[in-house]
Amino acid sequence: MRRIRRMEERDLEQVCAIENAVFTEPWSRTSFERALKQEQNLYLVCERDSEIEGYCGLWGVAGEGQITNVAVKESARRQGIGRQLLESLLEKGREAGLTAYTLEVRVSNSGAIRLYHRLGFGDSGIRPDFYERPKEDALIMWRL
Repeated sequence: MRRIRRMEERDLEQVCAIENAVFTEPWSRTSFERALKQEQNLYLVCERDSEIEGYCGLWGVAGEGQITNVAVKESARRQGIGRQLLESLLEKGREAGLTAYTLEVRVSNSGAIRLYHRLGFGDSGIRPDFYERPKEDALIMWRL
């Protein structure tokens, strides 16, 4: 059975393994450790039988949530985990007083963009050359 819960430091080995497998510019373990220590931030994992299958997180700033990471390990994709994680993140953010959310996503990541649209995010602009490896624009999205 899967459960979504707050990310803890003990999860970081598995989280970083997913991060390194999914992203061309992965966060370091230190970056996750710092993010977890900030009270206004919220990071969640999806766990099944002590295995982390995905995670997401946001930085809370002035009543808004900047979604920073969303990743699901390859073997667990296409099972609704990303959607469940984001719905939980948005709900917990709302409970914490966040009223708007933003994120950036590679313009080529059509699957993620479709998911964000289904969750109520709208296109807001482009950040040219936001990503380095490979160089690519980011689509800025907001949910108000």
